[in-house]
Amino acid sequence: MSLQNNLARILERRKDIENQLNDAANMSPDEMMQLSKELSDLRPIAEQAEQVQEITANLESARALLAEAAEAAEADDAADMIAMAEEEIETLGKALEQGEHDLKIMLLPKDKDDERNAILEVRAGTGGDEAALFGADLFSMYQRFAANQGWRFEVLEISETGIGGYKEASATITGNNVFARLKFESGVHRVQRVPETETGGRIHTSAATVAVLPEAEDVDVTLDDQDLRVDVFRASGPGGQSVNTTDSAVRITHIPSGIVVSQQDEKSQHKNRAKAMKILRARIYDAERARAEAERAASRKGQVGSGDRSERIRTYNFPQGRVTDHRINLTLYKLDKILAGESLDELVNALITEDQAAALASDG
Repeated sequence: MSLQNNLARILERRKDIENQLNDAANMSPDEMMQLSKELSDLRPIAEQAEQVQEITANLESARALLAEAAEAAEADDAADMIAMAEEEIETLGKALEQGEHDLKIMLLPKDKDDERNAILEVRAGTGGDEAALFGADLFSMYQRFAANQGWRFEVLEISETGIGGYKEASATITGNNVFARLKFESGVHRVQRVPETETGGRIHTSAATVAVLPEAEDVDVTLDDQDLRVDVFRASGPGGQSVNTTDSAVRITHIPSGIVVSQQDEKSQHKNRAKAMKILRARIYDAERARAEAERAASRKGQVGSGDRSERIRTYNFPQGRVTDHRINLTLYKLDKILAGESLDELVNALITEDQAAALASDG
């Protein structure tokens, strides 16, 4: 369908919804809510469509003016009119190109999970204590980034090493379009730096894995009790020492998928079970999402991320103060600001833009 046909269809649909809502006497509350939601989603697209139409009309007028000026070449002010018309045509041409691009982005199929909250999981990979310290750095980076975005960051569980490192850490991030902005963070993050314990000054390479899962609602994932094995045990701290005298820690195994989730941060078994179920639902939902994404990716070239947790996506090089995202070949010499959560936006925005460009290319 051409862009012009799309414009007409969008504006016609907006008018149709507005007419229905103005005459809603025989409409159920659910129907009204559904139409109001559609109108709310459609309104910014319709406004952009109107802007494109207005620029197109102005461009046609400017071209007509140029044609008139060219015909009246003998007139005293013809040269000025031609120069003015040519300048306006150039300006409007650029505005139309940008306006149509923005509209095409708005018309791309939406990821149905983009507006969801997310569950963040960070795990130390290869590199021992240094990997765990880097895992803690990443977890803090996302916590600061969330604060800068105005999101709520709630720690679910942290498994510490005793020297400030995190073997595993998870959190729920709540806010506007959390998953949309963080979904490309999933993968292997590599660090190159000289560990504090290294006396020879040699650079070590270690890694941590990040998983960003869309938070699943109860209606998204149906879990039968018979498919779950729930074990309770005493919570333990670093080194395995007991930190609780009751069996408050919970381990839930989803038998069909083999997914296992443990929670022990809360003193209440009930709270630990609730947190574990939240993570379990997210992991099962994410596994289904990954399968569907793999099928779509087979027919779409150049996508930013495969969602493969084993894919090395980014390197943080401390000696050079740089961060490189290998998927889009972007290097920023802002390592400190990125780890502080301040300049992570630049990477996030570049990844989203690249993904949109790939989608436009495949769509075209």
